[in-house]
Amino acid sequence: MSNTLTEADIAQGVEKLTRSIHEANLDQNYVLVGLRSRGDEVAERILVALAAVGINVPMGVLDISLYRDDLAHLNSNPKLEGSDLPFAVDGANVILVDDVLFTGRTVRAAIDALMDYGRPAKIELAVLIDRGHRELPFSPNYVGIELETKRLDYVDVKLKETDGMDLVEVTENRD
Repeated sequence: MSNTLTEADIAQGVEKLTRSIHEANLDQNYVLVGLRSRGDEVAERILVALAAVGINVPMGVLDISLYRDDLAHLNSNPKLEGSDLPFAVDGANVILVDDVLFTGRTVRAAIDALMDYGRPAKIELAVLIDRGHRELPFSPNYVGIELETKRLDYVDVKLKETDGMDLVEVTENRD
């Protein structure tokens, strides 16, 4: 079994995310923080869409590589790309942006990393794809695409700036 999301599907997901974020935050200031890698690209797309309708929002990028709880299980050393948060985190309304929400472990790592920069007033979560199967009690505030998957399926997200194309493939794990 293989399921594919196209460039158009991804664009619709980003549009839905942008609209949801904008409508929920009409009366408050917020910042976007994209998670490396690909969450930062999704955040950049949201930022561009917001700017197209005259809304300017600060954006930063967070590298959570050293905060992951599976470092011992990775085949190689994590590639550190660094974080860039050009605003004060203390007191900010932060919307963390990622490409896929699965077990919730990435979100936990992102919150740990973010807290090293200060104490936000609020943290929300925006994901392009929610595939379910949480291990930790995190739920996204904003979802672009809800994708039904089996627990062991592979979800491979490719985005233009990182991978040269927009494509999401879901493949059944036959192991």
